[in-house]
Amino acid sequence: MDREALNQLKKQLWEVADELRANTGLKASAYSTPVLGLIFLKFADAKYAQFEDEINQEFEALKGGRREKKIEEIAIEKCGFYLPDQARYTYLLNLSEEENIANKIKEAMEGIEQYSPEFVDVLPKDSYHDLSTEDNNKILNRLLRNFNDIPVDTEHDIFGEVYEYFLGEFALAEGQGGGEFYTPRSVVRYMVEVLQPSEGKILDPACGSGGMFVQVANYAQAHKEKNGGTTLNLRAYGVERTGETVKLAKMNLFLNNIRGEITEANSYYADPYNSVGNFDYLLANPPFNVDNVELDLVKDQERFNTYGVPQTKGKKPKVPNANYLWINQFATALNENGRASLVMANSASDAGHSEKEVRKALIEDGIVSQMVALPSNMFSTVTLPATLWFFDRNKQKKDEILFIDARNIFTQVDRALRKFSVEQIKNLSIINRLYEGDSESFYALIKEYEKNRDTANTEEDKKYYQKQIDWLLERFPDGKYQDVIGLCKVASLEGEDGIIEQDYSLNPGRYVGVVIEDDGMTAEQFKEELYGLNEEFKQLNEEAKELEKQIEDNLDSLVIEYE
Repeated sequence: MDREALNQLKKQLWEVADELRANTGLKASAYSTPVLGLIFLKFADAKYAQFEDEINQEFEALKGGRREKKIEEIAIEKCGFYLPDQARYTYLLNLSEEENIANKIKEAMEGIEQYSPEFVDVLPKDSYHDLSTEDNNKILNRLLRNFNDIPVDTEHDIFGEVYEYFLGEFALAEGQGGGEFYTPRSVVRYMVEVLQPSEGKILDPACGSGGMFVQVANYAQAHKEKNGGTTLNLRAYGVERTGETVKLAKMNLFLNNIRGEITEANSYYADPYNSVGNFDYLLANPPFNVDNVELDLVKDQERFNTYGVPQTKGKKPKVPNANYLWINQFATALNENGRASLVMANSASDAGHSEKEVRKALIEDGIVSQMVALPSNMFSTVTLPATLWFFDRNKQKKDEILFIDARNIFTQVDRALRKFSVEQIKNLSIINRLYEGDSESFYALIKEYEKNRDTANTEEDKKYYQKQIDWLLERFPDGKYQDVIGLCKVASLEGEDGIIEQDYSLNPGRYVGVVIEDDGMTAEQFKEELYGLNEEFKQLNEEAKELEKQIEDNLDSLVIEYE
């Protein structure tokens, strides 16, 4: 299925799901739960189907012998869960409209709980009875049929795309605030590619629906061969303040066979995993610019005050906003070899007053490894421009930071939304590899593109992969890191145009610079050209005023004529 067909499918599925809102009058936050529950059942069935032959073969081979196992035991070993017959999607799909479909969906979810007791009270099994009118019974039947259109003969990742698309649409339907839990897949993939997570514990203190963990799991699966053919041993720990979203995150972990815990809590005031110095990796897209955090409840917490608590001056100081609380949380939760990445509002990179003092302490501690300016319009539910912060507790060159300006690197999805393509993610993350001295990965990527070019079926695809090769070799011709104006710059703490000289700013634009095209003019010629354009602009303004007066007079004449 190509990208255009997938986008069309997602829109068709959403139109059908949105009928539920139209026919029930429910808010997005209410009707999202049953809809996502059905999508969960479809995803679960699709994943189980991938292992079904293997499960059945082993069950038959062991039957009657001393090593005989129950089929559910084999399924849990191979797939992570077992689906009894009443939980299979085909069973639900074949129900007639005369059946009590809401009750059958509940029985399906109870069947999953029976063999996965940790999932009790996670699935929205009771929410369908609120929709059990005759008309809504038809809608549930239609939803089941339309969700069945999600193709099962493709990579599992397609289900994640549909799932995240629905999360984004529900967020938009609910309003800007409803989208706090949704982070674009391509941004998360880039963060994960830079971090390269391996063994250990990973924390997301604002985990939403668990998308960060899913991308880490996908990365781990893709790198099994490099790890001797075994899955990377990662355990996820998430914190989310909204109960319904906690359930979504648990569903996501369940579907992707990710070991871990999700705790319902407010990360400003609760630290359920005793995070200080306790984690190998942190990933998050926390809410930006939250301004109602109680200073008295955070100022004595070690995770927030190690580098200084951001607060206003005066008799009644308060937290100006929570951005630097999140930044502090990330820096302090890492163990001695820990690495982290978070999405943050651009304004935090240059924030002044007490926030600047926190940033200064972080920079001088040598923990900030990389800053990346993202393109605008990457987030469907947040309009503010954003920057990626990367931390590395074991960074070798503590007196310098890699800055990347990726604002002009994007793929336009539609008029209002952008993303990183797979190749753009690889090209941007290879900059970090080169900075770390890893030329081998750079040339491996070149070979990958050459192979894709040589095996491509169309001239358009051949040119596309050649363009990727050219992009890399033009900027890094020797397979080694170098500063590239308009793209990347390694800035030192000291020296002219250094970080101290720039008032401890972490804004990539201050360091990377911009590419100025050579127009062949001298400075004097450029000045004359500019003066000429300014005079022409003044003249056009005068002509515009005359035309405006003429139009006004003509309108007055018409009014007089028809009175």
